[in-house]
Amino acid sequence: MPRPPAAPEPDPGRGGAHMPPRILITPGEPAGIGPDLTCLLAQSAPVPAQLVAVCDPALLRARADQLGVTLALRDFDPSAPRQATPAGSIEVLPVPLRAAAQAGRLNPANAAYVLETLDRAVDLCLCGDADALVTGPVQKSVINESDVAAAGRFSGHTEYLAERCGTGAPVMMLVAPTTPPLRVALATTHLPLRAVADAITAPRLDTVLRTLVADLRRRFGIEAPRVLVCGLNPHAGESGHLGREEIDVIAPVLDRLRGEGLRLTGPLPADTLFTPALLGEADAVLAMYHDQGLPVLKHAGFGQAVNVTLGLPIVRTSVDHGTALDLAGSGRADPGSLRAALALAADLAHGR
Repeated sequence: MPRPPAAPEPDPGRGGAHMPPRILITPGEPAGIGPDLTCLLAQSAPVPAQLVAVCDPALLRARADQLGVTLALRDFDPSAPRQATPAGSIEVLPVPLRAAAQAGRLNPANAAYVLETLDRAVDLCLCGDADALVTGPVQKSVINESDVAAAGRFSGHTEYLAERCGTGAPVMMLVAPTTPPLRVALATTHLPLRAVADAITAPRLDTVLRTLVADLRRRFGIEAPRVLVCGLNPHAGESGHLGREEIDVIAPVLDRLRGEGLRLTGPLPADTLFTPALLGEADAVLAMYHDQGLPVLKHAGFGQAVNVTLGLPIVRTSVDHGTALDLAGSGRADPGSLRAALALAADLAHGR
């Protein structure tokens, strides 16, 4: 896959501090709740931003009708000045479905459509015609069962977007709207549990921690981030009696980076790290694997949490949930996480 050009520096006339950011939304799996959430979000227009859906307009129109939502669809013109989108409308960059979409019923024929919406959105962000990307949930299984899987296994948005941007080491971080905010980054993402220990290597941890600290500074404006680092094993290995990854891999990396001035604490037992006393003294947590850190975060803020991809040349946020096929078209989907993802994307695009 050819690498698009690097994202340009922000231009005050193109989404600068005094203009509403232009934020692209990819609704994701057309049979899931992504189109529902996009319609509901556009109906309320919760933040001062220009909203552009990258999708098939017929899909949005059909889902809005199914939900009983009145929604005006407007053609997107990338050369027009950025203007906040009024409630009840949304601009659309059209990408045609490959097959008719039905709420709740997956169709592998539309896998290529889902990936094309991501490609089109990333390219617009990279060339400076958009300020941020907010993604709806995709169905990894249906993409991997489709013809496009021949090009390689699709393991998730994070990895796909990194490859599209020409970035080798993305980091997944979720943010919950607690006080203070709970930010949990992952050393590994979508791996089978038996593969996690082998993936916890010194080079990976070094890269993940440097990316995490750099983007907490660059994107979130935290000058000297404080990061709590989980151990991999119960009790952080208990001095090697329950595993040696902490002794052989994690601790040496932390010692070396602390020597460079990074404010890292750990490795700490995950079962006691997520306590108010420790979290109150930290800006982020690094968990070793997906289900070590995210259950705590989602308990604290499910439906309002936001997924942020660190290490990209573009701003990308996403919802904290899946496609919820059983809710698609029912009117019972809650747009809270998409609304939070949009608000955070707007803040990050403006460097707040």
